[in-house]
Amino acid sequence: MVGLILSTARKLALKIASYGVMHLVVAILVAFAITRDWRVALAVGVVEPVFQTIAYSIHDRVWHRIERRRMASGIEEAAEAFTARLDIMSPQEQARVHDHHGHSHALPRSFRQIALKTVTYGLMHFAVAVAVAFALTGSLRTALAIGVIEPLVQTVFFTLHDRIWSRIEARRARTRPAAA
Repeated sequence: MVGLILSTARKLALKIASYGVMHLVVAILVAFAITRDWRVALAVGVVEPVFQTIAYSIHDRVWHRIERRRMASGIEEAAEAFTARLDIMSPQEQARVHDHHGHSHALPRSFRQIALKTVTYGLMHFAVAVAVAFALTGSLRTALAIGVIEPLVQTVFFTLHDRIWSRIEARRARTRPAAA
């Protein structure tokens, strides 16, 4: 059980770290394209992703809770959803549908939910980007430009990042039963 918890924590840390690096590079490039000043671009690019990574971590945890709650009804279903997220349940167990509830315990990945998750991420990102850019530049115009353009670019990269990690997790889930 301790090994499972450490493995889950390690996967989450890798996901967050990869997001942070991606965000850092994109933020610096977008800030430079807007300001044409490397010092401001580096300041925005270093400070803003720190706050965005924290916000992303909170956003991601909230969405996992929302997805689990949407599927859970009753103590048994809640326990099964929790163990599915920890990768204790096999994919077959996760995918089984309860006749009396009409749902499975695999976390939903519908287009609607992915779109809603991405939109809420974009709105959160806009607010953080404007606040950080304004604090660093003192210019509302520059802060709004960075706050509009940078989150749009980051949202595209966020979606790609999320899809890549979903595929990595799905590949691991498919290879795990074969190895067991």
